[in-house]
Amino acid sequence: MMKYAFECLLRKRNSKGILPSSSSSIRCIAQKKNLCSSSTQTQTQTQTAAARTVPRERVECVVIGAGVVGLAVARELALRGREVLVLDSAPTFGTATSSRNSEVIHAGIYYPPNSLKAILCVRGREMLYKYCSEHNIPHKQIGKLIVATGASEIPKLDDLMNRGIQNGVDGLRKIEASEAKRMEPELQCVKALLSPASGIVDTHSLMLSLVGEAESHRTTFSYNTTVIGAHLEGNRIYLHVSETKNLENWNVRNLLHPELVLIPELVVNSTGLSATALANRFDGLHSGVVPSGYYARGCYFTLSNTRNRPFNHLIYPIPEDGGLGVHVTLDLDGQVRFGPDVEWIEGIDDISSFLNRFDYSVCVNRSKQFYPEIRKYYPNLKDGSLEPGYTGIRPKLSGPRQSPVDFLIQGEDAHGVPGLVNLFGIESPGLTSSLAIAEHIAASLYQNVSHCSIGRRICISNDPQC
Repeated sequence: MMKYAFECLLRKRNSKGILPSSSSSIRCIAQKKNLCSSSTQTQTQTQTAAARTVPRERVECVVIGAGVVGLAVARELALRGREVLVLDSAPTFGTATSSRNSEVIHAGIYYPPNSLKAILCVRGREMLYKYCSEHNIPHKQIGKLIVATGASEIPKLDDLMNRGIQNGVDGLRKIEASEAKRMEPELQCVKALLSPASGIVDTHSLMLSLVGEAESHRTTFSYNTTVIGAHLEGNRIYLHVSETKNLENWNVRNLLHPELVLIPELVVNSTGLSATALANRFDGLHSGVVPSGYYARGCYFTLSNTRNRPFNHLIYPIPEDGGLGVHVTLDLDGQVRFGPDVEWIEGIDDISSFLNRFDYSVCVNRSKQFYPEIRKYYPNLKDGSLEPGYTGIRPKLSGPRQSPVDFLIQGEDAHGVPGLVNLFGIESPGLTSSLAIAEHIAASLYQNVSHCSIGRRICISNDPQC
């Protein structure tokens, strides 16, 4: 797949009159372009030294990771006329977090004012509804009720409403239990917060559309292709690339050797679950700038009988440690789902994260914990009505009993490497924010040159004004 993708990339360049025709061999590509020159810098790591002996290829923009955020970034860069190459270790797009979530379009209520999560969720929600309408992506603005099931939770509901208003979420309204009961007869609560702007989306259709748009603007996709590390030469980053099949039976005692080195002008590390692990393999990138990563697994259970589904809105409890609580989501086919819960997992090595080797099985016994949580707001839930659904993993920057952490969009101002953008901790509301994240990155790179950059210097940080 990697070889075929680079053949396609060269054909696209040829059609624009950029390069002469070349052979199908990756090694021949590098030799014809005379890019196999030896480095003048001394490197201490064996993998970096090995990377000097393999073919090299120059590209303009590389997006690592074909989840919904990576696809949105690739599309946005391509729409701005950039040559984009998307690399993903899986056989197709969106196989990890992007295909294992609630498919909820969030309004922007939960996040601290002026945080990236707040700003990009509100902007992203507006962009997402518009994009879905214009591109016929199945979606529905069904609204959400955040419920207080006891008097002690009412102050937290007030805090959420005030926070949402500060974030610019329109239409929020606190309602009494009687009104909530009229809207949702099966619901039990003492008060609720109504969010009309919340909705649901068919994530696969969204990603398929983003892929199509990116490809129609000359983006090349290379699946089954893994970036295993990188090194710096001068102020340029050199990506170490291998076919995924070469990692599948990898013995941890052996060194990883790349098959190809890419020399991009821009790299966006949008690998989600492996973003921190990959950044730690960038030889020359100061380790202090890479945050600690945590993994939170969440199970979903489905309602076995949905002929008469109990709810027509999304139903959310008060948020809990590590997540938003076991909530009710609906898909566009009418299926009712409950989840996710939070289970912290450890001991994931780099290669397992690169290859998405997480345990996605649903433990049936976890339903015992779901029933009492759900019955706090849905007391009529019958025993035996929950069936195992699916499991997702959230890439987090905060661990158990730690305060939630904002998205980290890290550019040269943080790590000093021109042309490198790391996306860390892109969990919820990453789906809702995807188009806004892409807009934020592209605007910082290519529009705000006068005050955000000098020459090609990237200035992307947590400052929303940058």
